[in-house]
Amino acid sequence: MTTRDYYQILGISRNASKEDIKKAYRKLALKYHPDKSGGSEEKFKEINEAYHILIDDVKRAEYDRYGRVFSGASGGPASGWDFGGFGDFSEGEFSGFQDLNLGDIFGDIFGFSSRGGRTRVKRGRDISIDLEISFEEAAFGVERKVVLTKLGFCERCQGKGAEEGTSFKTCPMCQGSGKIHETRRSFFGNIASLAECGNCRGRGKIPEKKCSACRGEGILPKNEEVKIKIPGGIENGQMIKLSKQGEAIAYGVAGDLYVKIHVKPHPFFKKEGNNLVMDLDVRLSDALLGGEKDIKTLDGNIKLKIPAGVDSGEIMRVRGKGIPSVHGARGDLLIKIFIRIPKRLSNRSKKIIEELREEGI
Repeated sequence: MTTRDYYQILGISRNASKEDIKKAYRKLALKYHPDKSGGSEEKFKEINEAYHILIDDVKRAEYDRYGRVFSGASGGPASGWDFGGFGDFSEGEFSGFQDLNLGDIFGDIFGFSSRGGRTRVKRGRDISIDLEISFEEAAFGVERKVVLTKLGFCERCQGKGAEEGTSFKTCPMCQGSGKIHETRRSFFGNIASLAECGNCRGRGKIPEKKCSACRGEGILPKNEEVKIKIPGGIENGQMIKLSKQGEAIAYGVAGDLYVKIHVKPHPFFKKEGNNLVMDLDVRLSDALLGGEKDIKTLDGNIKLKIPAGVDSGEIMRVRGKGIPSVHGARGDLLIKIFIRIPKRLSNRSKKIIEELREEGI
């Protein structure tokens, strides 16, 4: 005959409801599980045995009347794990499963969240901005500074939320776990889950004295200057990512800053890879006899020699006057020749051209 007081083992009264039994069992099972620090296999088995007897209406009635149980074994399995305590199929229902969350039990023991993964570091919101630069700046690269109004880490407490020179204490709401149990009703019964403690934001500790600047939040709205280094050769519409330059979040890491580059079009240059392309109008006389033209490049002016007899549509190449590549080498300047035909001719010009035509030119 058993001499154990199952009600005393679970720390409940003799008129406790099934809800009280489940809550008491869950609390003690987490505390004394042998895989946890300070756990006890013997105590865990004793708690299992008490739970199995008191959660079953028939066994509980026999125990209350006779001080022992006749209908079946009085205890759970001999091993440390007892899944029966988390799912009692008596009376055709999941009587033990209605208010328990296996993710919560296993999460507390092994450090996993109730969603199956390890607790993730909180991350702030990403920010996206647009930045317009000149054609020349896109070609050679430039550093820009922008001022963003965003949530940033408090400079006074360095994002810790505690006044300088003070320490932290265990959160009284979650007892240092950073999580609190939440129960909500559903079609299938009560569903229990672990949620982040709102008092300590999941840290399990709170400042003894809150930072006077951010009031313990660790973050606050601020204007922050950000340097953006734009590499040479960037294309219109490309995005630059600056890690951890987005918005900060309390007791987490800042998000990222995404900068979309818009390159102003150039009056006469076009970009083709690392090459620059431009059109050049040439007089008919220069096309026939050759000549020189002053050409404006990204590096300043140069003199371009036009060979005699150049054709309209012909492309002349000036090496090393294009866009720098990431490897340092520069593209070329490609100049497309267009021979400009005069719309009006003087009598003398007409006479000269007539003579040229007679010569077969």
